[in-house]
Amino acid sequence: MGFISASFPRELTIPWLREGYLSGAFTPADVVGEILRRVGEDRGMNIWIAPPSPESVAPYLERLRDADPAVMPLWGIPFAIKDNIDWTGAETTAGCPAYAYRPDENAAVVERLIAAGALPLGKTNLDQFATGLVGTRSPYGETHNALRPELISGGSSSGSAVAVARGHAVFALGTDTAGSGRVPAALNNLVGYKPSLGAWPVRGVVPACASLDCVSVFAHTLEDALAVDGAVRGPDARDPWSRPLPRAAARLPRRLCLPDQPPAFYGPFAEAYRAAWEQALRRLEALGVPVEYVDAGLFAEAASLLYGGPWVAERWAALGGFVEAHAEAVFPVTGQVLRSGADSRYTAAALFTAKHRLQALKLEARRLLANAVLALPTCGGTWTRQQLRANPVGANSDMGRYTNHCNLLDLCAAAIPAGFAGNGLPFGITLFGTAEQEALVCGLAKLFLSENPGGAAMPLKEAVISANGQGGSDGGQEISANHPVALRAPASTATEAASPKNGVEATTRVAVCGLHMRGFPLERQMQKHGAVFLEETVTAPVYRMIKLPADPAKPGLIRVSRGGASLRLEVWEMPLREFGAFAAQIPAPLGIGKVELEDGTAVPGFICEAYASDAAGTEDITSSGGWRQLRQR
Repeated sequence: MGFISASFPRELTIPWLREGYLSGAFTPADVVGEILRRVGEDRGMNIWIAPPSPESVAPYLERLRDADPAVMPLWGIPFAIKDNIDWTGAETTAGCPAYAYRPDENAAVVERLIAAGALPLGKTNLDQFATGLVGTRSPYGETHNALRPELISGGSSSGSAVAVARGHAVFALGTDTAGSGRVPAALNNLVGYKPSLGAWPVRGVVPACASLDCVSVFAHTLEDALAVDGAVRGPDARDPWSRPLPRAAARLPRRLCLPDQPPAFYGPFAEAYRAAWEQALRRLEALGVPVEYVDAGLFAEAASLLYGGPWVAERWAALGGFVEAHAEAVFPVTGQVLRSGADSRYTAAALFTAKHRLQALKLEARRLLANAVLALPTCGGTWTRQQLRANPVGANSDMGRYTNHCNLLDLCAAAIPAGFAGNGLPFGITLFGTAEQEALVCGLAKLFLSENPGGAAMPLKEAVISANGQGGSDGGQEISANHPVALRAPASTATEAASPKNGVEATTRVAVCGLHMRGFPLERQMQKHGAVFLEETVTAPVYRMIKLPADPAKPGLIRVSRGGASLRLEVWEMPLREFGAFAAQIPAPLGIGKVELEDGTAVPGFICEAYASDAAGTEDITSSGGWRQLRQR
């Protein structure tokens, strides 16, 4: 089609691309063409190790031509892959040419994304062997910050973050052991989502500390990050580290924990970061969630164990043999860090002493964060790349002050933008929760991001880029129906959204189970009425689903008194002012009623009159589990 490149926004998001695809405005090939142009412009920023090319992307574009976008929620969405995650389209180097190998199969997360229709582009730069938080420890060059090239990009997932920030990809996979999926997000004004340990498979990932490694995602919005989560989450039978940890619908915590002592700030912008944190604190305190000021000492103590305790020996166990055999191929400061794991202090007795102390800290953290979320700065400062070269170990250690504790304590985290500390100097906070309470982190993150005062951060970021070329058991506080972000209203509320608060528009949730879901023909109706996807979930086990004899075919959801099942559907959020006009378009025998979800809440959604099941040509499809699942067969 030859879509005009100037019409593409710098920030590529899933809803924008899907709308363009569905309307026929452009094709995945057009998008790839624009991405290749941008990659060429930014070649000197050292973002990619194996950059996208027409030849490498062609097989995946061809596959999309034969695929049904209706059954692929990420159809045509381009993504980047950190080069310690296996993709059969390129070698895996882990930032070390001598280590390179060509994988026989994709990493589990990559395979799941491709199955969902996502378009792999190439492999991104990283701190060698994912050892670093700065983005400068690579023989492939120092990755430049997306907004100010003289600053560090953050690491170790440096290329992945900058690829998204520079518009080379909609989202990118990183890894996160000590903060590598969060620090680069903060320094490049992105969302960095780190799921709970084991929630996403790590099979096919070069280990840093295998017991602590996570795959993570960078995106411009939390919604895009969670769309990726929906495609890759779940146990993998071949991955010994994976575990079943479903993510429930977003909800607010009962408490917001903030440190009772001011965090320490560092680097040349320390005072600007301090002011940005104080501003973020005021925003957090104004959210309406009860605030508790807590002693954050346990998190600092846990963080100290990562590189000051025997866990550094786990890195040596994974890579020591290679380092000893290829000393000349290892980046000097990386080799220094890895060799510290061979220190004679790290005996078996020292390991168990540290593990026992960590277990006590985990218990303390779980008690503190029961039904709560902790907020900290993602970084306490940043550095120029020149300053980093002068102090490579100390400056890197500073970057992990508020991140290193996370995986050791079995926490999940969302790093989110929180404004700017200066011109082209983004500031971010991280929200932490226990492994089983990702829903609370997501709920608070959505609320915080919705309260962006004046929308100042995004225009500034755009200007700089242009200039530079589980269910209800977690005890969470339900977000009330008249809250500006109606994420999960209590089942007992009389209306799904009341009057706006602070001038923010009232909304209602809408459950859809057929052609209005993502990737199906009527998704554009949802977008036309201003609806935003929230989550994929399942109904209570009290429904049957039929296939109506219509053209195009569509499902009908019927509540039954016995013989029901749980069926998969999607929940969207729609402005209340649009809801009436949307509902008026629905033809019989379909209509809007209350749909009961698995957690007992009831939301407005598509239901079907029972008489339709007696019509000629109707087929009971309950056993399929849902309309999308039926189409995927």
